[in-house]
Amino acid sequence: MQREYLKIDNINGPLILITDVEDVFYGEVVNIQDQATGEVKKGKVIKIDGTTITVQVFQSTAGLAAENSVTRFTGDAFKIPMSMDLMGRVFNGIGEPIDNGADIFSTIESNINGAPINPMSREYPRNFIQTGISAIDVLMTLIRGQKLPILSGNGLSHNELAAQIVRQAKLSDDVDEQFAIVFAAIGVKHDDEKFFRKTFEEANVMDRVVMFVNYADDPVAERNTAPRCALTVAEYLAFQKDMHILVVMSDITAYCEGLREISSAREEVPSRKGYPGYMYSDLAALYERAGMLKSSKGSITFLPILTMPNDDITHPIPDLTGYITEGQIVLGRDLFQRSIYPPIDVLPSLSRLMKDGIGEGYTREDHQDLANQLFAAYSRVQEVRDLSQIMGEDDLSETDKLYMEFGRAFEDEFLSQDFDENRTIYESLDLGWKLLTILPVTELDRLSPKLIEKYLPKKNA
Repeated sequence: MQREYLKIDNINGPLILITDVEDVFYGEVVNIQDQATGEVKKGKVIKIDGTTITVQVFQSTAGLAAENSVTRFTGDAFKIPMSMDLMGRVFNGIGEPIDNGADIFSTIESNINGAPINPMSREYPRNFIQTGISAIDVLMTLIRGQKLPILSGNGLSHNELAAQIVRQAKLSDDVDEQFAIVFAAIGVKHDDEKFFRKTFEEANVMDRVVMFVNYADDPVAERNTAPRCALTVAEYLAFQKDMHILVVMSDITAYCEGLREISSAREEVPSRKGYPGYMYSDLAALYERAGMLKSSKGSITFLPILTMPNDDITHPIPDLTGYITEGQIVLGRDLFQRSIYPPIDVLPSLSRLMKDGIGEGYTREDHQDLANQLFAAYSRVQEVRDLSQIMGEDDLSETDKLYMEFGRAFEDEFLSQDFDENRTIYESLDLGWKLLTILPVTELDRLSPKLIEKYLPKKNA
């Protein structure tokens, strides 16, 4: 039953305050109509203090008159229609079409405030998703049902990396299962959104993408709704339609900035760097909606992108994210400045679930051991480079010089690849073996003689 109130007591940015309200619930949808213009704005209840209600408005409150507005409490939670017609469409942060297409009509509607997956209902993630990017596929493999954030910095090429992953991501060739991507652009500039959409359309992958866009100049309240809309669609496709869904979000930092702005408007006591104390539980409520269910064949794999302020990995956003997720992909500014794309910093990057979704039956029998050897060799490269800064490269031992050569080849050939270059997992593994031929066989101590005999190119073995 809808209830109408003819007065707004206070308007503070995206928040409005209404007193003497009864029988409402947290998260209830509210319609605010400006009597002068007839425009209707949508919001939701975010705080109940006795009979005083705080409503978060999704559109701008500019021009909204406290004395000349009608507030209607709908008695329903925020829901969006669910249908396979969502595929290939573009929506704003509250699920409204912005691609000039028709509205989505369906008898199925889902509350966007979905609950995290019950740990007892989870299926342990297995198998991998191929991104076509060697550094990720070989060294920090993305596993179905995993939460693997990309930690970047301002100005780095995380948008290009996100677009390339959306274009190239696929399941292994030997499975006959449906795969789709839900992409959420949060707090992005208009030209970035055009870049994403143009890239997907030119690669002919738009028909398998559901896209949600919240622009930087959109109301901050909408920014906090966009990821929930995206995850709700992902849950429908994965757990109702048995599809494997990759959710890519850029940028979670913009989402957290929105949380801070709303928290400040609500006059809450701030925590670290002004962020609300509940930011950890809020992020967990998002991240933990990804995974696999024992009762469903589908999966949700979550790839959130975070831009770290001042490249500080100890900043609250990446710090709290690290407690919740199962690994991280770190982009390095030094590699970016040397024109290496994608600038993935291998050593601080890892995938904690990688060991259970690769190897024989998933990728190839040599995958884990090869990854360990490449990590070990590249770690030695960093030590040799530090040494060469002191004594000069000419005075290094012959083995150390080979490590220097390996490091250059590893960055130029393995890490670096073109924006439209899509390598299969087998091409990436073979490339890793090729680079190891630079080093003496005696240095390959993470590999068994059997694997060396089988996979190391014979001309240099």
